[in-house]
Amino acid sequence: MASIINDPNGRKRIEFNGIDGKRRGIRLGKASLRDAIEFKSKLEYLTSVKIRGASPDADASKWLANLPEKVHKKLAAAGLSGTIERADLAIGPFTANYIAGRTDAKPATIINLNRSREHLCTFFGESKNMQDITEADAEDFSRYLTRAKPAKPGDLQGAGLGVNTSRRICGRAKQFFRAAIKRRIMAANPFDGVKCRVQASVDREYFITREEAAKVIAACPDAEWRLIFALSRFAGLRCPSEHLALKWSDVDWKQNRFTVHSPKTEHHEGKAFRIVPIFPELRPFLQEACKLSTGEHVIATHRESNVNLRTQLYRIIERAGLKPWPKLFHNLRSTRETELAETFPIHVVCQWLGNSAAIAKRHYLQVTDDHFSKAAGNDAKAPQNIAEHVDKSRKNEKNVSRQENDKVANVLRDSSIFPAIPADLEVKNVASEGLEPSHLWGNGF
Repeated sequence: MASIINDPNGRKRIEFNGIDGKRRGIRLGKASLRDAIEFKSKLEYLTSVKIRGASPDADASKWLANLPEKVHKKLAAAGLSGTIERADLAIGPFTANYIAGRTDAKPATIINLNRSREHLCTFFGESKNMQDITEADAEDFSRYLTRAKPAKPGDLQGAGLGVNTSRRICGRAKQFFRAAIKRRIMAANPFDGVKCRVQASVDREYFITREEAAKVIAACPDAEWRLIFALSRFAGLRCPSEHLALKWSDVDWKQNRFTVHSPKTEHHEGKAFRIVPIFPELRPFLQEACKLSTGEHVIATHRESNVNLRTQLYRIIERAGLKPWPKLFHNLRSTRETELAETFPIHVVCQWLGNSAAIAKRHYLQVTDDHFSKAAGNDAKAPQNIAEHVDKSRKNEKNVSRQENDKVANVLRDSSIFPAIPADLEVKNVASEGLEPSHLWGNGF
């Protein structure tokens, strides 16, 4: 038990028993009775935690970490501060140590974490104590990210970043503080009230028509670049990660489908790969690349230069006589998902594209000019009046459910849509076992 001792001139000290049984004292100087009682209560709590072999709560951990060095040494000598390590709460060292410990993260994740760390250190300073950062400070940091860069000396400083980029950085800042909370050295996250969720930018959406796609393909310098574009526009692959992971052994020509390995989603259960049809628009470019290939990877010669794919595609689009659209590869994937959603159920489309219906709705599906044309009755296939539409709906009512269930299967079986492999095609490096590894069949699958 701890005791409050009143010394002359309003000074107080706390006497307590250490874990070793020795009686010790800590001088508080001039302090109010309330402060002395709070200090005594914290000491008794830490003693109880140490005896039980448990961990202190976030409030006690924060209190202990903020004690003066002299007081902390006395508690350490009594065996009380050993319940936690006294962390260095300066934002620079803490975030650096956190990133160094993320051995599970991918290289791109580490790059993004370091960028967020740099912005935090630029705004707050390397030595800023994380416990001193308030909710108001976090909001100021968010505004700093989106504020324009200073045009001249003396102007208000800002990073000049886009809204979504700012939100991603704030999300990673929240991640740093969440790690501090888990280590019980902070009680609350100042970034909890800051918007971190990325929003769809409607003004940056662009639907790449088939006519535009044909012009870009015609301007591509080689077969591999034609395939890179086709995989993005007609199969909706994420570029560059899914393109560069694709191997010829993943292609099953007989079943008209191929396996896409997804580094982005592989850490989610059941999301390491997905099966995608060899769409008729994609097939000729896949066949062309197969004939010319000499290695195991579908995209081989551009593997080392993948960081420049966006810059190269920008130049190819300009060479085609078109104006480069915003988010070059994202809008290719978005266009394909929008197209497929017109023909197939959304759960099938999401399975092929490797995302969820919620993500597709928020970030990929677009409203196109064709939708407005059909709504205005300009589509030749659309019924011209409500009565015609109701009559047609009644006639087809019994067949709707069966047609929806059989739609995908019928398309995949249609030889006119998925033509046979040409006789002169030499397919290289295709595994004989098909899509599923043969060892699985010996384990009861």
